[in-house]
Amino acid sequence: MGGCYSVAPEHGPRIAAIGGGTGLSTLLRGLKLYTKNLTAIVTMADDGGGSGRLRQDLGMLPPGDIRSCLEALANAEPLMAQLMHYRFCEGTLAGQSFGNLFLAALNGIMPSFDRAVESLSQVLAITGRVLPVTNENIQLEAEFENGARVVGESRIFQCKQEQDCRIRRVNLLPSRPKALPEAVEAIREAEMVVLAPGSLYTSIIPNLLVDGIVEAIRESRALKIYVCNVMTQEGETEGYTASDHIRALFNHSCPGLFDLCLVNDAPIPPSVMRGYTREGAEPILCDRDACEALGVEVITRPVSTVENGLVRHNPGHLAWELVRLHAQRNIRLVEDSLRRTPRNRVEK
Repeated sequence: MGGCYSVAPEHGPRIAAIGGGTGLSTLLRGLKLYTKNLTAIVTMADDGGGSGRLRQDLGMLPPGDIRSCLEALANAEPLMAQLMHYRFCEGTLAGQSFGNLFLAALNGIMPSFDRAVESLSQVLAITGRVLPVTNENIQLEAEFENGARVVGESRIFQCKQEQDCRIRRVNLLPSRPKALPEAVEAIREAEMVVLAPGSLYTSIIPNLLVDGIVEAIRESRALKIYVCNVMTQEGETEGYTASDHIRALFNHSCPGLFDLCLVNDAPIPPSVMRGYTREGAEPILCDRDACEALGVEVITRPVSTVENGLVRHNPGHLAWELVRLHAQRNIRLVEDSLRRTPRNRVEK
């Protein structure tokens, strides 16, 4: 990473990051180094694993993705961080994380789920804010190109394998749930809105189906960036190019929702690629011309890394490129404004 970014985190740009899963928490780990003015807006469509069990048993919203974001932004003592991440290994709690249970307990004593998240945010002394995109109890439905449908985020992967065709569309049940007002406000006040990397149909798009989110992004004057995944994802995006991702996002929101698409161009070691090839995954092709035909400028940067044989976004590199893009575009906007301003007015 070249150059420098000298702004203190306290005065860093106001950023609204939208998504879910590991992609959003990875992004947050990097961004917290550059700004404290950070809001994570998290999907509530998850119904698998420990989150799914708590949804079924307690009727609460899924805590898993929220918990991951809180952990990413936490500034708590090491013991508390270790406790939040702890997973039970046996008994009826096997596979469940303490962080999920902590949030479930807070949800039981607070008037709403977002207030429970706010309380845990204070306990963990997080940088910025973490918000559920909605307080409504929603489910995700997928419709495939052959007309088949399935309800439940955790069932989409298996159903796609069985149907052996692309996902045509996803919907929320009930449709158009109301967005959390604080989430809408965070987007409207942001200087940069980032659609985080992550599962296209189950982590990113569900946020765009919540009433008020697309409108807030569209009306915002912020720099709007989509961070494209590094690899295609089995069960969701086999064979997808960068433009396929953009087209799916626009089809579920509106054309021109964002200005830029950040795509990884760091090479992937052949030894790592062999494992992905066996699973039918491949690096996402950057079809620049097709992206630009959709009105999106493509920026390529080396933002990936390899961890335990898996390709992931590097939190520090990704955050650096995003804040650098924000700084560069702001300078360009100021320069363009000065060029359009009569010289005598500038000198005054």
